[in-house]
Amino acid sequence: MSNLAFLSLIFTIFISTSNAISQCNGLCKTLNDCDGQLICINEKCSDDPDVGTNICKNNPLSVPSPTNTCRPSGTVSCNGIHPIYRCSPPVTSSTPAQLTLNDFSSGRDGGGASSCDNRYHDNSERLVALSTGWFAGGSRCDKMIRIRANNGRTVPAKVVDECDSTGGCDEEHAYQSPCKNNIVDGSIAVWRALGLDTDLGVVPITWSMV
Repeated sequence: MSNLAFLSLIFTIFISTSNAISQCNGLCKTLNDCDGQLICINEKCSDDPDVGTNICKNNPLSVPSPTNTCRPSGTVSCNGIHPIYRCSPPVTSSTPAQLTLNDFSSGRDGGGASSCDNRYHDNSERLVALSTGWFAGGSRCDKMIRIRANNGRTVPAKVVDECDSTGGCDEEHAYQSPCKNNIVDGSIAVWRALGLDTDLGVVPITWSMV
């Protein structure tokens, strides 16, 4: 056997036996097996639709850079299995996110006072809660972010709370599922300023620090 044929055989064996879990087509068993913002579906690491990744779409063998790595830290169960996160995608000048609707007033379902100031707020204010990773331990409290909708409208809003990505499905969280790690949870004033229909419940947006 020639050296070229031998090397080709070795390469073929390596590819066929490799368990390249960091690649989109690699084998996986749990959510923690997939590198980056990927999810384990049918033993394959694939794009996570809740995070909006397209790592596999552009290049099925692409591997995210370490700065973009955000793995689930576990799961909780209520009406299905939900990943929990201590991280969020990196913040850029145009960070992709999902805008959800939040009630910051007293008496809201399952919601306590805002984490930043331990107060309730009037929903006529342009306010947001950020996923745990973006909330960054409260370092963004009272900071202003700028939200851009797909219709081209933008609005500034103040960070007053955390949308908890680290836990859920228990009494503390009113048995609600964890917040996903790419959420900007806005008051109705934010939605109205952006000209969005609140009946939609969730819409894709981008955001940045002001």
